[in-house]
Amino acid sequence: MMKFSWAVNSAVECLLYTQKDTGSNPVPPISDNSIEREQALNLSPELTVLGRYLAGEFDNQPQAIGEPTWYVHLRLWHRPISLFAEDSITLFAEQASIVNLDRPYRQRIIRLREGDRASGELQAQYYMLKNPENLRGGARQPELLQSLTANDMEFLPGCTLAIAYQQLAANTYTFSTSPATDDPCRFTYQGTTYQVALGFDVTSEELRTYDRGIDPTTGKVLWGPMMGPFCFTKLQELRKC
Repeated sequence: MMKFSWAVNSAVECLLYTQKDTGSNPVPPISDNSIEREQALNLSPELTVLGRYLAGEFDNQPQAIGEPTWYVHLRLWHRPISLFAEDSITLFAEQASIVNLDRPYRQRIIRLREGDRASGELQAQYYMLKNPENLRGGARQPELLQSLTANDMEFLPGCTLAIAYQQLAANTYTFSTSPATDDPCRFTYQGTTYQVALGFDVTSEELRTYDRGIDPTTGKVLWGPMMGPFCFTKLQELRKC
């Protein structure tokens, strides 16, 4: 499994930030059971729990206060949507700086589904939105997502993550990712080619994200965490739209 060289140390740092956070208790299962309902579609318990862990509004305030030189204070949203509901849990994702919450960016679609059943792995497939500006703010204004269809997005084959998991207790897991292919995650938008290194780890208590923008020519990191992952805790659940 490919991880950045500082992954082990960063996991400890994230735990410390989580413990400092006054809201460090795990967020309880969502009250309207919109993710749990996916089990009725014969999705595995592991996939259902993964969807529940990832769905919601997240914040990294303790980390940003503790190391302001390296980490901007971010708000991250994963809003469940109804696309691909026959075999997947699908999330509309976007994020924003805390000082510009009305200007979210990196709108994208994350499709969580079963991977290789023999290995027991899950997958996160990423999709590029053809007109992301039309959906800006959709995580907090779900009415903007009501008309979203599969025709409004493009699947990115090189941007798929394999998700391994370990069961810690009944309905309690830890999930970690690695690239599913040897191909880099590259895509072209408005004539410009972009490359992104994707990754996350998630438990009931925290979400660590490793996403970084890469110059496709030089391999230089352009944006994203330089000294370890962003460490998020969940502020609230977001209902499926």
